[in-house]
Amino acid sequence: SATPIVAVIDTGVDYTHPDLAANMWTNPGEIPGNGVDDDRNGYIDDVYGYDFAYDDSDPMDDYGHGTHCAGTIGAVGNNGIGVTGVNWNVRIMALRVGSYYGLYLMDAIEAIDYAIQMGATVTSNSWGGYGYSQALYDAINRARNAGQLFVAAAGNDAWDNDSWLPNYPSSYDLDNIIAVAASDDRDNLAWFSNYGATSVDLAAPGVNILSCAPGGGYQTM
Repeated sequence: SATPIVAVIDTGVDYTHPDLAANMWTNPGEIPGNGVDDDRNGYIDDVYGYDFAYDDSDPMDDYGHGTHCAGTIGAVGNNGIGVTGVNWNVRIMALRVGSYYGLYLMDAIEAIDYAIQMGATVTSNSWGGYGYSQALYDAINRARNAGQLFVAAAGNDAWDNDSWLPNYPSSYDLDNIIAVAASDDRDNLAWFSNYGATSVDLAAPGVNILSCAPGGGYQTM
């Protein structure tokens, strides 16, 4: 269904990729390239989303992680090329908050609020760390109050998130968060994946996944 809008809060998305372009969300209230905030949402020319890392309107991915996640979520199905996403027909909103060097927390918070403002159904958050942030908690709670799901990676340190050092944002105690561990091709916990009987909700394949790469290509990650 093209009804859900999935906001990929990540390193950006290659919105020109032949296996993603047809499933990209576009802002119906924005006129591309005119330098005007047509829909008066506070962002100029935010056609496919926004780049909060560099504060501009182009959320193009130059690293690969966000495009890879977007392909797993919603690469076009039954088109005879490349790969197929979980949802063959979806709308992917590109929200860039990071790069190879990581991300700033305030960029992620701003992206969450943008996703709420622009009506995203669910956000994909394949990032995290080990410091509690009340500001990030409050942002995810605003998403909860808007009826939005927040899917978060459990972490890649083979660590028990129920222990003295939880991974965030996956471990915040909010019922709109779905915390996801990684499984391998034998349906076992991936060797690197965090886990937690209380704080982690489920596992999904996360080892050697073939998906989209920037520039129209494909790669395993």
